[in-house]
Amino acid sequence: MSQERIVERGRRVLRLEQEALGGAAERLGEEFAKAVQLIKGSTGRVIISGIGKSGLIARKIAATMTSTGTPAAFLHPTESVHGDLGIVGANDVAILLSKSGETVELLPLLEQLTRLGVPCIAITGDARSTLAKQCTVALDAWIREEACPHDLAPTTSTTLALALGDALAVALLEEKGFRREDFARFHPGGSLGRRLLLRVRDVMVTDALPLLASAATMREAVVLLAERRGLCMIVAPDRRLIGVITTGDLSRLMEREENIFPILVDGVMNRTPQSIHIDELASAAVHLMETKRIIALPVLDVDEHIVGVVHLHDLLRAGAV
Repeated sequence: MSQERIVERGRRVLRLEQEALGGAAERLGEEFAKAVQLIKGSTGRVIISGIGKSGLIARKIAATMTSTGTPAAFLHPTESVHGDLGIVGANDVAILLSKSGETVELLPLLEQLTRLGVPCIAITGDARSTLAKQCTVALDAWIREEACPHDLAPTTSTTLALALGDALAVALLEEKGFRREDFARFHPGGSLGRRLLLRVRDVMVTDALPLLASAATMREAVVLLAERRGLCMIVAPDRRLIGVITTGDLSRLMEREENIFPILVDGVMNRTPQSIHIDELASAAVHLMETKRIIALPVLDVDEHIVGVVHLHDLLRAGAV
């Protein structure tokens, strides 16, 4: 088989799945809103179930919801009627996945959940199926065909089911006001956790800060710029920031003046400097520096007093990006 034919087969799969996702987006309506409101209004967990490939998708949806502030658990439909139904609480909501809506292993679970008074949300490809009709809400997961050339192996259908699960999780995340900080609490491990938990206070320099009064001269500023990594902070007597001088400011001054040393820093400093607060995320400091094209930031406390300085290189070494 030629490389061109192999590539074209891959493109066909992607096009079919793209088509299914686009169609589902166009059809998405009030049933989706009802599903989100149903889950948000629940005080229990989201029980998610499916068999075979739908079961694998159900596990992923449960994991995504749990990590984004909506407690969820996967329940195997067969094991559920052999004792595992005990994990279901009266305040739970269920999501049941089935392309046909007639999965024989899933319908007995639906019957038991209905008996327990648990509201059920169907993700199914057949709006006329038993599952769709007997659930509280049914989300439309219809597809024209599977990407499998025999229209048999779950491919397009599982992609769409997963996308609908992601849509529910993200809509719930936004409805609940789930923040980056909340996400960090659930993901403390690895580089992602470090990036989300790392604060400016964890990286900033606090010793021998390059501070000068506005009455200081550029002779003093030059010394600090050389010793303190290219930033000099001008402060009021109460340590409030009133300006900064950088090596860039020094270069521009030297182009204009022959003797810079007697000049007061008050006439050279930038009076509207960028700064960041001590409890900001370190990643926010990196974004500000990259946007403003600077390599260091004064760090302020809640009272706007200078408490440190944070350097881009230190942030990068600490894994802030």
